[in-house]
Amino acid sequence: MAYIVVIPARYASSRLPGKPLRDIVGKTLVQRVYEQATHSGAQRVLVATDDERIEAEVKRFGGEVLMTRTDHVSGTDRLAEVVTQLGVADDEIVVNVQGDEPLIPPAVIDQVAVNLAAHPEAGVATLCEPVLALTTLRDPNVVKLVSDVEGRALYFSRAPIPWARDHFANDVQGLPETCGYRRHIGLYAYRAGLLRQFVSWPVAELERTEALEQLRFMYHGVVIHVDDAVAPVPPGVDTEADLAATIAIVKASAASSGGAI
Repeated sequence: MAYIVVIPARYASSRLPGKPLRDIVGKTLVQRVYEQATHSGAQRVLVATDDERIEAEVKRFGGEVLMTRTDHVSGTDRLAEVVTQLGVADDEIVVNVQGDEPLIPPAVIDQVAVNLAAHPEAGVATLCEPVLALTTLRDPNVVKLVSDVEGRALYFSRAPIPWARDHFANDVQGLPETCGYRRHIGLYAYRAGLLRQFVSWPVAELERTEALEQLRFMYHGVVIHVDDAVAPVPPGVDTEADLAATIAIVKASAASSGGAI
C-alpha cells in the first residue's frame, strides 16, 4: 500500500540542543531516523525542518528534506504544512515518525499505515504497549490510554487510567491484575485531509489541560485506532543520558551481528 513518512526535526531542544545533528556512532541522529524509515514500506520519506543546518545534513547523506515555517508549535502543525506544500491528496496516508527515535523498528511504521488503511472509519492510527511497572503507570511523562473492544481510543491521559479504585484505596503495591494498562507510543498515521482540518481547529480545553494534542482530534469526534505494537519500540532521545544509552545499544547490536553500524 502507498503512504509517505514525514520526520519533523527541530534544532532547538531545551534538554539536548542540536539534537538532530548529534553523533551516534558515526551517523547523525536524523540520519539514523531517516534510514530506519526507509527500511519501511513507505513510498517516500522526507524530513521537515525549519533549520538550514538540518537541511544541509539531510542533503549531505542523500535524503529528501523540505523547509517549513519557523512558527509551528507542534510536529502535527509542521506535517499539515508539508501536505499542503506537496499537494498531497486528502485520502493519502501520512505517517509522522518522531525525529528523535533513531531505533524505531520499520515494522511499526508499516503497522500504523496498514491499520489506518484497514479502518476507514478512523482518521488517525497509533500504537501502544503494556505498562509493566507501577512507577511507569504513575509517571506523568508516560501517556496512558484506554480503548474499546474494536481498538478505538476512548481517552489518553498523563494520569493512571483506568483508576483501579479498590486496589489503590487499599494502598496495594504493584500493578492491578485486572486491567491491562497501556502506554501510548507517539507514532501516528493520518489521512492528509484531516491534518488540514486539525490546524483549522482551535486548541481544545482537554488538549490544553493534558498537554496532549491528540485530544484535539478526539474532541472533534475523530476516531483514533489503537493497536499493540508488533515490535518493541525503544525510547527516544531527549537527554544526554538517552543519547549515551542509544549509542551503547547501537554498538552492542553491531558487535553481536558483526555488521556495519
